[in-house]
Amino acid sequence: MGDLIEYTPRLHELAYTFGGVTPVLEVKPGTALRIFTEDCFGGAVRGVADLPSQVCRFPYLNPVSGPFYVTGAEPGDTLALHLASIAPARDVGWSSTFPHFGALTSTHATATLQPPLDERVWRYPIDLDAGTVRYTARTSDYAVDLPLEPMLGTVGVAPAASEARATVVPDVHGGNMDTPELRSGVTPYLGVNVEGALFALGDGHARQGDGEASGVAVETAMYTVLIVDLIKGLPPTPMPRIESDTAISSVGSSRPLEDAYRMSQADLVAWVGDLTGLDVLDAYQLVAQAGRALVANVCDPNYTMLAQLPKPYLRGADAYGGAHSRLRVIAAAHY
Repeated sequence: MGDLIEYTPRLHELAYTFGGVTPVLEVKPGTALRIFTEDCFGGAVRGVADLPSQVCRFPYLNPVSGPFYVTGAEPGDTLALHLASIAPARDVGWSSTFPHFGALTSTHATATLQPPLDERVWRYPIDLDAGTVRYTARTSDYAVDLPLEPMLGTVGVAPAASEARATVVPDVHGGNMDTPELRSGVTPYLGVNVEGALFALGDGHARQGDGEASGVAVETAMYTVLIVDLIKGLPPTPMPRIESDTAISSVGSSRPLEDAYRMSQADLVAWVGDLTGLDVLDAYQLVAQAGRALVANVCDPNYTMLAQLPKPYLRGADAYGGAHSRLRVIAAAHY
């Protein structure tokens, strides 16, 4: 492996769309990067009195670092980004409730006559040595330690057809998927839509519950070490996929939630069929009986579901020519 390339953007270099942004760096397949990403508030929330509506300015939320131009990437290829490590860059994270945002409040798309939720901020101290984040209630002395489980909420590439999509939106290009499965040791696969792929990432969470119900996880800046790989000569990747040591997952983002569910399930059925040689109904039956359905987000402009199948049911079939296993070995040896 070559040297680890460090990238830390200045505040004005952060991006707020996938597509429509000049690349910050060109990297070759096989490159390892250590990337600093800011939290979803752009670092503006520094205390419980810093209400996001007052210290942040829409649409400058959910910034990403990048995009990175991948040498040789062409539409139809698949980009693999092995997440070797994800670690908080600060010893504190922040969460909040927003008026008209989240799963349990009136929104512009689900309009009611109820008043909006109050805006409130919670501070979460992060203890790296203990591997915990501390929840403390705002209206009492109730407190409890939760496991530190770093993840990236947002990973994606430029969309097709010269589109620019806000970083808060998840779709077939990736984006703000908000799934805890985007953690250290996994390999997300993204279909390349434009020359260079133009991938970016951000929105680090110290932890997040399934669904990100309040719309905000434990948000913090992150350092992510990843290895870039490019896969050619295989069928295109129609929507984001994730491979871990133990399972493969397909990601669907849409509204309503059942359509996100259907998208993820349909892609997993097709993927399992490709890997095993099963026809579509046999693959459907296997996924229906052995698969899992994981809720990622129920608050973003599109909702996100994952369809997941444990690897033992693939009987040794390797996705993408064994890319994940190969990159995992490289990461373990060098990073």
